[in-house]
Amino acid sequence: MSANLDFESEIAAHKSYENALSSGYSANPWKIQADQGDFQVTRERVTALDRWIAGKMLEVVGKPPIELRLWDGQSVTSPVENPVATLQYNNRSAMLKTIVNPELYFGDLYSSGQASFTGDLVRFTEIIFSNLAASGRGGWLRHLILWLGHRRIVNSHDKAKDNIYYHYDIGNDFYRLWLDTEEMQYTCAYFPDPEMTLEQAQVAKLHHICRKLRLQPGETVVEAGCGWGGLALFMAKNYGVKVTAYNISKEQVAHAHCRAENEGMADQVEYVLDDYRNISGQFDAFVSVGMLEHVGKNDFATLGDVIDRCLKPKGRGLIHSIGRNQPAPMNAWIERRIFPGAYPPSISEMMPIFEPNRLSILDIENLRLHYSKTLEHWLERFQESEDEVLSMMDREFVRAWRLYLAGSIAAFNVGELQLFQVVFSRSRNNELPWSRDHLYQGKSDKVAAKPEMVDA
Repeated sequence: MSANLDFESEIAAHKSYENALSSGYSANPWKIQADQGDFQVTRERVTALDRWIAGKMLEVVGKPPIELRLWDGQSVTSPVENPVATLQYNNRSAMLKTIVNPELYFGDLYSSGQASFTGDLVRFTEIIFSNLAASGRGGWLRHLILWLGHRRIVNSHDKAKDNIYYHYDIGNDFYRLWLDTEEMQYTCAYFPDPEMTLEQAQVAKLHHICRKLRLQPGETVVEAGCGWGGLALFMAKNYGVKVTAYNISKEQVAHAHCRAENEGMADQVEYVLDDYRNISGQFDAFVSVGMLEHVGKNDFATLGDVIDRCLKPKGRGLIHSIGRNQPAPMNAWIERRIFPGAYPPSISEMMPIFEPNRLSILDIENLRLHYSKTLEHWLERFQESEDEVLSMMDREFVRAWRLYLAGSIAAFNVGELQLFQVVFSRSRNNELPWSRDHLYQGKSDKVAAKPEMVDA
């Protein structure tokens, strides 16, 4: 089989690339040194009103153990022994924007250097998340402001393409710097042993998914949103299945197609440059890892229709997605600056995928802390590669992605975000496992499985 690609230049570029990512780590990647010296601090006079406003702002977030300074360089907080961080607003506008809508504006202020930061960025963000949650996020006015800061997510075909281009097509060379070198997975890894390397944990995740799907040699699998193609190739090579994988990122599909050709797997894995809504054919298994967040809850029923259309009578499926315990929008800054169109659903919001199509949920696993650990590895590698990232992008981009990765660690640590793996099947399918033994017995997640090792 072959991919439906019409961009030979991208394929040629990928064929000539050799991955040389270093695996070294820095000691404390989330201990951020001040680097906002390129922003001109205002010479505006700090007034008594400015200091009063800053004090009230700290009260809203529970008086965290930080040192807050204004643009004159003077602290407005009482002395704090071993503060988690030092935050300085470099002009009055930056402080006022944070008060109006911290979730939307703080990321821009930090990225641009209008807010200078030194200290533990992960712990700082954890404290803010926790204290805002404990205080109810400031009452009805704060809820209104946060609601106004979020866009309504509607991911049409064209909008979905724009969103994917914005995030994933910024360059494979960038992602190679800090993702795993084994399968280049930009989704939550699985750490049955917390001491695993990132590479081992990502391979363990792929085995975990394949075992949950109970893949057998000769079966057919369709994947919606295949990233750089690692899972599709892994299923084909280690579990003997044929895979058709859909994706709308040209960069990712080009990389995946070239790798399949280079490894002699093009006859077993087909990468299709197209939207999941156009999936056709009948398959034994459906899998989607890290795509549901980009679908938008208004289109969950459409995704359910696609699954119902393509799944065989005894078919089964797995959806792996960031989510929440209660319905809530994505962080407004991340949705606008990092992941446009993203929405992490609660379990109840996922039901339109399953209920109208009589799909039975067989298992739900929450890998929240596994995602936190995955992000720790990513942040370490990102920090190690910061000079290279800076040569590709600019300092504002570096700060934005540092904050995104650190803030995501914090969000998973404090339970703001969850990571769900949902396994499902046709309602009348009785060929089901009696227990979860097939996931754990006699398997090693540190080595590649052979097709003959798969459960009969």
